[in-house]
Amino acid sequence: MYFRAAGIVVIGLAMISSAVSEPAREPGLAAAALTQGPKFHWFGYYDKLQCDPGCRYVLGMEVDFEHRSPTEKDTVKIGMVDLREGNRWIELGESRAWCWQQGCMLQWRPQSKTEILWNDRDGEHFVCRILDVKTRKMRTVPHPVYAVSPDGKTAVSADFRRINEMRPGYGYTGLSDPYRNQDAPTDSGIFRVDLQSGKCRLIISLAKVAKLTSTEDDGKHYFNHLLVGPEGSRFIFLHRIDGSRNTRMLTAAMDGSDIRLIDASGKTSHFIWRDSKHILAWTRHESLGRGFYLFEDKTGGTVETVGEGQMTQNGHCTYLPGGRWILSDSYPMEKTRNQHVYLYDVQKRRKVAIGRFHSPPQYKGEWRCDTHPRCSPDGKYVVIDSPHGGNGRQMYMIDISRVVNRP
Repeated sequence: MYFRAAGIVVIGLAMISSAVSEPAREPGLAAAALTQGPKFHWFGYYDKLQCDPGCRYVLGMEVDFEHRSPTEKDTVKIGMVDLREGNRWIELGESRAWCWQQGCMLQWRPQSKTEILWNDRDGEHFVCRILDVKTRKMRTVPHPVYAVSPDGKTAVSADFRRINEMRPGYGYTGLSDPYRNQDAPTDSGIFRVDLQSGKCRLIISLAKVAKLTSTEDDGKHYFNHLLVGPEGSRFIFLHRIDGSRNTRMLTAAMDGSDIRLIDASGKTSHFIWRDSKHILAWTRHESLGRGFYLFEDKTGGTVETVGEGQMTQNGHCTYLPGGRWILSDSYPMEKTRNQHVYLYDVQKRRKVAIGRFHSPPQYKGEWRCDTHPRCSPDGKYVVIDSPHGGNGRQMYMIDISRVVNRP
């Protein structure tokens, strides 16, 4: 069955609910603590490489306080857990450019077995540190990064000064937005950063996209949530006005050309690339309501419902290697404040619960602790952030190999 709305063809898989099995619970899955108090540890967002290619080291951040906004003087420690040595914490560096939701963009550098990178503040500038964890040799790229290409050579970045003023918890404190009095400045937007040479240039301005989307909304514009596609030729970005309202999802080529408006509903939230031509995203469709939809990377392209009524909550979604399984979670339930982490089998159209984790009431707003589930490169393990253990936010690992290896 097909639906057509606003020039978009929608494939209505949600209409075949009779073929969907009831959500299943997977017994015996345990969340093993990777870190412990008295200090607090977490990784941040769900779309970064947290584990090294050999699945031995798990990156994380360490801080000695919670439940308040970071100040320009607050430093977060950078480290990694060695899974082969009793989860030993190895300190690697520090950052003064971080936030509760996405940390400092800490991640393993794609295509590298030994290099990691993260953002930091150096005087009056945000920068990116690239560290070889084996030799401990570090170099500095004079610009921060948001998302890195699959080959590890290029990054795209937004203006973290503006993000911090528009939506605390996602930008960095310490530097103010020089364009705070402009709704859509021509000199702020998305930048392309060469991680080898350190060269950086503005490729998409806020002024350009404000005109391109023909919005009549008043307010301050900004970009966030950038993600490079699996082939490295295109990236996603969200265009937002005043906080998180009126959100539009767009894609562009890595040089800023060929901008495509993918979701103009105003309600786009979390997303992930399925492949180089399709994007899974939580949003609201005017006919089918809220849910996960698979968008073709094309203006006016097809949109397919995903989950058939089982993935009914906004969550942080990731495709496991191979594309059969989707990993996602939920925000705290209204009564229990449990955060659900689950897998969705695309082939058999069934949901498998892999854990419920209680989030105490003080974890809310800017300093909430979303689980942000991340999978290991081999797809056998899931790592989450959670305060359910009673010793603040810590990192936990769940072995899902027996679930995903079933025929």
